[in-house]
Amino acid sequence: MKPDAKIARDFAPGDRRLLDELRALRKGVRKQAEHKAPTEGLTLGQKVADRVAAAMGSWPFIIIQSAMLAVWIALNITVLVQHWDPYPFILLNLALSFQAAYAAPFIMMSQNRQQQVDRKEAENDYKINIKAELEIELLHQKIDELREKEVLVLTKAINDLTDVINRQAALSAIDGREGPQSQPE
Repeated sequence: MKPDAKIARDFAPGDRRLLDELRALRKGVRKQAEHKAPTEGLTLGQKVADRVAAAMGSWPFIIIQSAMLAVWIALNITVLVQHWDPYPFILLNLALSFQAAYAAPFIMMSQNRQQQVDRKEAENDYKINIKAELEIELLHQKIDELREKEVLVLTKAINDLTDVINRQAALSAIDGREGPQSQPE
């Protein structure tokens, strides 16, 4: 029997079962976390969505796209080249609209997958918090049990010392009464 088995019996059956289940899960989760790469088990579509979202949400993408837009506008405003997309830049608007319409589903897929990952992490955090709460309660019970044992030991020691003092006082009283009477003059 484990040292905490006696105290653990005091838990409600559901709490005890949950504590045992969480202890078993802890080992499995640790092993999975150590050996599982973040992208392991993802479909090709999920990997592509993550890469597209990561690329489009980066500074290099913003800088490159801003530079391309500036060059496009500059070439179509200046007289150096033939104007293939004169002001109001309808072709540029079409290209940007196409890019936004095409990129949005990728970004949404990536966000949905990340939301699922976050939800799973929140669920794991909740389980860990419950386990921690149960473990803390178990520690409180152990400390209370130790305190009760210590109080019993101290009470017994005080009673023993009180008995010794009472016997000594009784012996002193007897010696005090007999002492002067039994001494020869």
